[in-house]
Amino acid sequence: MGSADTREIPGMAAADDTAWRILLALSVSHAINDTLQSLIPAVYPLIKASFQLNYAQVGLITLIFQLTASLLQPFVGLYADRRSHPNALATGMGFTLIGFVVLSMAGSFDLILVAVAVIGMGSSIFHPEASRLAKMASGGRHGLAQSIFQVGGNFGSSLGPLLAALVVARRGRSHILWFTLLAFSGILVLSKVGGWYRRRLAHAAVHGARPDPHRMRTLPRKRVAMAVAVLLLLIFSKFFYMASMSSYYMFYLIAKFHVPVQRAQVFLFVFLASVAAGTIVGGPFGDRFGRKYVIWISILGVAPFTLLLPHVGLGATVGLTVVIGFVLASAFSAILVYAQELIPGNVGLVAGLFFGFAFGMGGIGSALLGRLADRTSIEYVFQVCAFLPLIGMLTAFLPNLEGVKKRVVGTGAVLESQSTPPHETLPDEF
Repeated sequence: MGSADTREIPGMAAADDTAWRILLALSVSHAINDTLQSLIPAVYPLIKASFQLNYAQVGLITLIFQLTASLLQPFVGLYADRRSHPNALATGMGFTLIGFVVLSMAGSFDLILVAVAVIGMGSSIFHPEASRLAKMASGGRHGLAQSIFQVGGNFGSSLGPLLAALVVARRGRSHILWFTLLAFSGILVLSKVGGWYRRRLAHAAVHGARPDPHRMRTLPRKRVAMAVAVLLLLIFSKFFYMASMSSYYMFYLIAKFHVPVQRAQVFLFVFLASVAAGTIVGGPFGDRFGRKYVIWISILGVAPFTLLLPHVGLGATVGLTVVIGFVLASAFSAILVYAQELIPGNVGLVAGLFFGFAFGMGGIGSALLGRLADRTSIEYVFQVCAFLPLIGMLTAFLPNLEGVKKRVVGTGAVLESQSTPPHETLPDEF
């Protein structure tokens, strides 16, 4: 089957129709994708030594990777919303595989740039399209589906540096080639997901439509634009703070408490584990209690802990970072699903915009905070970043979508449609 107009792609019929196997497959493939992505900065020392690069050239590698991995995502998502390609996910993982082959064999700095650009393109294809399929497989539990999908990425991001230390650092850059086996396994999994997606498209072509309350046009464009701007500022707050933790937490512990490197690595792992746990919780809580409340709690609610962090001892620091990681990580699933409901019918565009902006803010934040640390101190960086969650007060300007939906349904407003007939379900097997 070639391509089809995805404006008629079906949603799920009911909450008990959640395609659990598809969600698990998407989470596993997200773990594979982000494991491979996180390998790139983990092998920077080897690349720098092999090609005798300066820090500006290392920064250029990051820039090229971030440009293709972040800025392309909204355009990929916009295209995917209008023209579906069941094999797009497997194709994106194929780009990643090719990029790693080139990276392992590159004999020049220019080829390194080509390799990371191709790997970034694979990520740009994967995230918005996989997020669309996660919503399609959600059975109405959109927040839960996004949490399951995203926790795979969090796990993969923490796994990449560990694999780099165990394999590449010990055996050399050429052994990056072994990770193409991981990419190949991802292609196999995503090919199965693509087959399920193809059957969904075929189902949509022959069945009638039914109302979907999650695709209602309820708000004027100016108010939607303002809400999107607020959400992006919240993403800025979250990922700038997360950049300070993921990039500089170890340095903070070493500088302030004289913690050995190995012990600092353990504390970083503890923080990353709390992030993974928070990611799982945020989506289901948003489904049950409302996404705006979860956004309130996860961004602004973490401020007291971040403000206290720079002024406590080692034990309290570790404990506070666990709370911060857990609470702050719960925000992204809620923000993403809220935005998808805010701009119905553009799931891929929204996913691409927010994933791309999040990655971009993480990269920019890491670079700017590193520069600030060079000019001042790592402790000063954490004192400044402690105020970032206060941006969460802007959540007050977000409309209550649940209340709007109830009012619109009560007035008998015309709803957009999806293509799964009522009381009809589809199998969730591959």
